[in-house]
Amino acid sequence: MPFRRFGRPGLLGMAARTAVVAGTASAVSGAVLGHQQRAAQQRAEADAYELEQTRPMSEVPPLPQTPPPAGQSQPPDLMSELDRLAALRQQGLLNDDEFTAAKQRLLAG
Repeated sequence: MPFRRFGRPGLLGMAARTAVVAGTASAVSGAVLGHQQRAAQQRAEADAYELEQTRPMSEVPPLPQTPPPAGQSQPPDLMSELDRLAALRQQGLLNDDEFTAAKQRLLAG
């Protein structure tokens, strides 16, 4: 017949209880951190959208120019196009990968 212990838990029971409490605290902490990160991301996106909506039209980059009619082909001014791409990157409208890809297209063709 196994010996049944009454009263305070033994060392093994206390270690198990501590592990459960620590695991629960870790899970709750991770969930709270994830929630805070998602909330911060949503606030940042909302702020960026609001800034985009309130920006004056003079700050909006110009639309791409339509190509000239057939037979009137003009080579694009490479330096002005690179400057325009750099300005878009500084304004945050292009990330580094998009800037690099656009620059490579300009230099290749």
